[in-house]
Amino acid sequence: MNHAESISAITLVTADMAASVAFYGVLGSEVVFGGVEASFTTLKLNDGQFLNLQFDPTWVRPERIWGRFILWVDNVDSVYDAFLAAGFAPLMAPSDAVWGERYFHILDPAGHEVSIARQISS
Repeated sequence: MNHAESISAITLVTADMAASVAFYGVLGSEVVFGGVEASFTTLKLNDGQFLNLQFDPTWVRPERIWGRFILWVDNVDSVYDAFLAAGFAPLMAPSDAVWGERYFHILDPAGHEVSIARQISS
């Protein structure tokens, strides 16, 4: 029986590549292909984990949330502060969840919901 081992990359659509690259740059991502003027950009989040951004000038922010993806970080509160300092507006302040994570939600410039999280030490 075959089993998936991990997610290598997620691809998101954006109508503003430069804004999206800047947003994910707050997380320390590294551009490994493309860039702010490219039609397709690959950002390295961590060893073996990538986020792709695909340019579509007709993309319209969704009227409602389609779902979200979760990015674990070293320090949720410092990432929250970094987004604020960069001019982004998280949807909520960092909170401790009953399922054992500290997290907050934020929309990227294209309207994709991202949860920034870390498991709470027990």
